[in-house]
Amino acid sequence: MSILPAETHAELAQLLQALQSADNSIRSQAEGHLQNNWTTTRPDILLMGLAEQIAASTETSLRSFAAVIFRRIASKTRKSDKGESPAEIFVSLPTEQATLIRQKLLEALASERDRMVRNKISDAVADLARQYSESNEQWPEILAVLFNLSMAADAGQRETAYRVFATTPGIIERQHESAVLEAFNRGFKDESVAVRLAAMEAFASFFRSLPKKAQPKYFSLIPDVLNILPPIKDSHDSEDLSKALLSLIELAETSPKMFRPLFHNLVMFSVGVIQDKDLNDLCRQNALELMATFADYAPSMCRKDTSYTNDMITQCLSLMTDLGEDDDDAAEWLGSDDFDQEESDLNHVAGEQCMDRLANKLGGETILAPTFHWLPRMMTSMAWKDRHAALMAISAISEGCRDLMIKELSQVLELVVPALKDPHPRVRWAGCQALGQMSTDFAPTMQKEYYDTILKTIIPVLDSPEGRVKAHAAAALVNFCEEAEKSILEPYLDDLLSHLFQLLQNEKRYVQEQALSTIATIADAAEAAFSKYYDTLMPLLVNVLRQETEKEYRLLRAKAMECATLIALAVGKERLGADAMTLVDLLANIQANITDADDPQSQYLMHCWGRMCRVMGADFLRFLPNVMPPLVELASAKADIQLLDTDDEIEQIQQEDGWELVPLKGKMIGIRTSTMDDKHMAIELLVVYAQTLEGHFAPYVPDTMEKIALPGLAFFFHDPVRFISAKLVPQLLNSYKKAFGPESNELRGLWAGTVDKLLEVLTAEPAIDALAEMYQCFYESVEVVGKDCLSQQHMGKFIDGVYSAIEDYKDRVARREEEKEGAAAEDAEDEAEDILLAIEDDQTLLSDMNKAFHSIFKNHGAVFLQPWERLMSTYEDFLTSADPTQRQWGLCIMDDVLEYCGPESVRYAQAISTALLQGCKDPSAAIRQAAAYGIGVAAHRGGAPWSQFLATSIPYLFQATQISDARGEEAIYATENACAAIAKILHFNKQSLQDPQAIATQWINTLPVTNDEEAAPYAYGYLVEMIEQQNPAVTSQVDKVFVYVGQALEAEMLHGQLSARVARAIQILLQSAGVDPTPLMQQHFTPEGQQIIRRHFS
Repeated sequence: MSILPAETHAELAQLLQALQSADNSIRSQAEGHLQNNWTTTRPDILLMGLAEQIAASTETSLRSFAAVIFRRIASKTRKSDKGESPAEIFVSLPTEQATLIRQKLLEALASERDRMVRNKISDAVADLARQYSESNEQWPEILAVLFNLSMAADAGQRETAYRVFATTPGIIERQHESAVLEAFNRGFKDESVAVRLAAMEAFASFFRSLPKKAQPKYFSLIPDVLNILPPIKDSHDSEDLSKALLSLIELAETSPKMFRPLFHNLVMFSVGVIQDKDLNDLCRQNALELMATFADYAPSMCRKDTSYTNDMITQCLSLMTDLGEDDDDAAEWLGSDDFDQEESDLNHVAGEQCMDRLANKLGGETILAPTFHWLPRMMTSMAWKDRHAALMAISAISEGCRDLMIKELSQVLELVVPALKDPHPRVRWAGCQALGQMSTDFAPTMQKEYYDTILKTIIPVLDSPEGRVKAHAAAALVNFCEEAEKSILEPYLDDLLSHLFQLLQNEKRYVQEQALSTIATIADAAEAAFSKYYDTLMPLLVNVLRQETEKEYRLLRAKAMECATLIALAVGKERLGADAMTLVDLLANIQANITDADDPQSQYLMHCWGRMCRVMGADFLRFLPNVMPPLVELASAKADIQLLDTDDEIEQIQQEDGWELVPLKGKMIGIRTSTMDDKHMAIELLVVYAQTLEGHFAPYVPDTMEKIALPGLAFFFHDPVRFISAKLVPQLLNSYKKAFGPESNELRGLWAGTVDKLLEVLTAEPAIDALAEMYQCFYESVEVVGKDCLSQQHMGKFIDGVYSAIEDYKDRVARREEEKEGAAAEDAEDEAEDILLAIEDDQTLLSDMNKAFHSIFKNHGAVFLQPWERLMSTYEDFLTSADPTQRQWGLCIMDDVLEYCGPESVRYAQAISTALLQGCKDPSAAIRQAAAYGIGVAAHRGGAPWSQFLATSIPYLFQATQISDARGEEAIYATENACAAIAKILHFNKQSLQDPQAIATQWINTLPVTNDEEAAPYAYGYLVEMIEQQNPAVTSQVDKVFVYVGQALEAEMLHGQLSARVARAIQILLQSAGVDPTPLMQQHFTPEGQQIIRRHFS
């Protein structure tokens, strides 16, 4: 029975018809009417009317469309009349009306007989359930309706129940475990395949929503889940089997270990699917993806399985031979100029990508032997596809197997190098691919040890008759040259460039384009050595930029611009001469004539301008008015976001390049990533301009800061934009500082508009890596603006942000400890890499936070102590923590208090002195270094209040220099800091020492200082003082003192006046003691070292 009057229904039915009209104007008018006369003014009537249409209309298409519109309207967001935050329409309806509408919708769901319509209704029901779940409100009757539907006589209705569970797993009440288990069990054993698949999908979705601790209760369902697959495989229904495999992939990502008891069976089944050519390619690839997912998430389980590795490698290699069907002579392949055609769904690509994942996740020790069991025989096979697959396999595994393969490079090259003379062009292409990839993955070893082999192998391939092979050989050279030293390339430049110049004459445009890219890379690597070829090449490039104006030459022109500007950077401003102006004039002309949004020249131009700025410096200024507007437009771009309502819209976006899909509150959001990438590139170039032009960039600073840099910090759609914006802020401040001076009102005004935004970001940033970048932005900015740039209020806000970040950090540490305690050894092994990365992220954050404290203390001194004290309990906890990262963090902050607050630091003497003395004995070298440094600072800056403590610290410092391997790579900086700290005490603050002379004599043996450039001047400054005073500690051991000084000079530790003073003092010491330094030099130093030392004495 209808609640709404008939005329309302008639009006609504008419509107629904109009909304489906093929006529754009009618449809557009109807959309306006729907929004203004229904959605905005009476959403409750609209939703009830739609629910009744869904339940009662006799037209299938109308019921279906009404369900789609219902879902769209119910999930629209609207502002509340009461001034509360905006909410979705359905959950903001009065309770009574919402209850009636959802009741009507559930009735429609239960009674609908048409499968397609029922699916649309179930989507609407699921969306309402999501709204309730996210608002923490109840919808008590839905579970009962769905449980009843899951037992209905009609298979379609049973399927619908699981469909709703799949899209909104949050509605399943976890307290009813037995009922949930029973419902899924029933679904997995249903006589209908469609119901079994829907139950699988629902279970995968539900399982993913469970907290980790609740998951094991449902492991018992896995045998029934897996039993669903064999009958589907036997029926050869590829589509259904694909659906089942996708659900398993989701489960494997969430909890791979629950498959452990049946893993071997699943491996055998999946391998059977991969090799079954009666199934379609997508289905076979989904089985491959399932197995690769286990490698990603449970590598140790895969390694331990008796057949996983061998079978997977065999299947991958087999799939990789599935290419070039009906094109054995590669005529079609050679004839194609479109290299961007979509190949990601092809078997050979799936095989390559899977090999790459197996190598990265299982490692060389697991996969190298079974892979190389096949490769040599594949390389000698008569079938070109086998040879091609072997070479592509080497490309695929080289990154993951780097550590082992790099030791056997000569054997690998013996397999690859002959392939570049193979009779089949696709094998030669694959050989180039392998050498190019290896040049990247095994750099710099490939370049340093095998350069002659590589270059003499690839250069002749540039003469290949086939354009695609020539171009790929040139592309492989890019990889090689990017990582090569100029000294390696120089002898080959003539040969390389004469071949590449030949390619510039090739009739295929893509060959010319690649040749330009390769020449540009060589110029970048060869630097000044490229000057020899300048006169040949630059006129050619200028000619291309002047002449080739047709549309099809746009990319060629773009590559020519790139090549010309990289050559300009390589040879420098003087060699460029008048060509610099010619080049920038051409760039300006090209920019003025760009009209199409998709013109590839636009992006290349941006980078070219940046290079010319670096080459020309201040001479570039007059071009900025042309360069900046398009750059600013790109850098100011807003996020291009689309709300996708229908599956058709989602599918359309998926087929377009440059989009990323993000699920949000039951909807799908499309974000255009190509816009984000352009924005990132543009801001990156603004950094280059601000850095290069410094004060000259000042006219552009205020707008860039206000409209680009500061909004960029909060651009949450794209992390790279935020990170590069964080690099831009201090550069802009520095431009103003250089233009107007450090004390100027202009700089202070710019800072006043910046600092609050920076502090706001520090308190609001949720992502750890981003927060570290923001701290870096903050401390670099404080360093630029300098003394007294923060008010007490700013400092308080900074401490608020630090407190919040530290609390979050403690939670993460506690969570890691908790998970570590409950994890099985195998799971701990699999998660070790992720945990190390998480710990690394936290260490980076703490380090950048430390630097922020350092810059505030450095520029504000003791004024910072009052807000700083609020976290005293945190510093104390960290100083006594079992975690060395925390102890080091606490110590570094205390070092700053000592260094920049002078005698006032004594207020914290108890905490600081205990931490410094304990730190000298710490097993961590980094902590011993921080402790020794802190004691040295106390001596230098702390004054009389610290003198008693300093006397106590002397034995601790000597102990730090006497540990085993004190001069090993890890401990050397701690040892040298302890040496410098004793010198500082003896020089600055020795009043409480019992026997300074005995300490000085013993101190000589803590030298030399040959690594730490900050410690060396203090140590050798004090040593000179002792020499000048004719102190018995030095006059009694002249040989030793000379050697210690020589070691510091050889290591280039001493500079300027100190270096000269040391050299003078040591000469006087040698003369007065009558010591000949020649035998000491020969005994202790290499000929090169002797030369360096003599230079200081001459």
